[in-house]
Amino acid sequence: MKSNQTTQKTDYHDLRIIFMGTPEFAVASLNALVLAGCNVVAVVTAPDKPAGRGMQLQEPAVKKYAKSKDIPVLQPEKLRSPEFIDNLRQLKADLQVVVAFRMLPEIVWNMAPMGTVNVHGSLLPQYRGAAPINWAIINGEKITGITTFKLKHEIDTGNILLQEKLAINEDDNAGTVHDRMKELGARLLVETVIGLASGELKEKPQPDQTGEDISLHHAPRIFTETCRINWKQSIENCHNLIRGLSPYPGAFTELEGKTLKIFAATKEFTHPLGLPGSFETDRKTYLKFAATDGYLHLTDLQLQGKKRLPIGDFLRGYRFSDNV
Repeated sequence: MKSNQTTQKTDYHDLRIIFMGTPEFAVASLNALVLAGCNVVAVVTAPDKPAGRGMQLQEPAVKKYAKSKDIPVLQPEKLRSPEFIDNLRQLKADLQVVVAFRMLPEIVWNMAPMGTVNVHGSLLPQYRGAAPINWAIINGEKITGITTFKLKHEIDTGNILLQEKLAINEDDNAGTVHDRMKELGARLLVETVIGLASGELKEKPQPDQTGEDISLHHAPRIFTETCRINWKQSIENCHNLIRGLSPYPGAFTELEGKTLKIFAATKEFTHPLGLPGSFETDRKTYLKFAATDGYLHLTDLQLQGKKRLPIGDFLRGYRFSDNV
């Protein structure tokens, strides 16, 4: 029977937990479970992938951590493979935890008697999808948060377990929110596991799953065209796009025919002299692009094929065409 059908109590230390995750974001949650004394019997993560100049095989961050703690690691190429499914069954997990991992087939997420808990970087049902941190900032949100919930068929729609809010400050970008969120998510995950084990934590359907009519924002995967700055928008919107895509993958525009990534900028509210997308510079201290209601002064940028630089270093090394 699934956990939402029983109030049976157990010591959370005795739960057999399988953890599924790949990037650094997931390591914080795995580490929190280990430090809390949870019995993580195995980790499931992505296969090693070639990376870097030499294209050497690189281990996922979660695998590196698991090996340091002598936790067995599974790296299936396909999550439906009979061998992987058999290995999971043999582990006899009571509960599975997913943090920043790929989409699971039902045969996997429905295997453990207590189900599968997911840690998601938004206040569900808002910002379901692959890039909740990015889209919350791009859309100018002031508040986001973490949700732990039970997986079911439709992505990010399962019953909520716990939620906690997180402020997005004016000077935040996707990187700073990510770093605070991974720590908040780790703490909330441990609270979730303890609550499920004690029988005190009850699942509740997401508001839109109960028929409540609410306006939803989505968080689809970020594509290249998402990152292109539309200077015909307000400087607030352009600035939010830059913050929401910094430090990765980076918002971009063009400078004299070359791609220019922008990681940080400051706002100047004024009537721009040029058309949206035009730039002005004194070649020494500033480079600013016009939007509809002002300028964005670039402070951290990277020209195609070059290193990422602060604006002063960039201007000292860049040669503008004669007509600028």
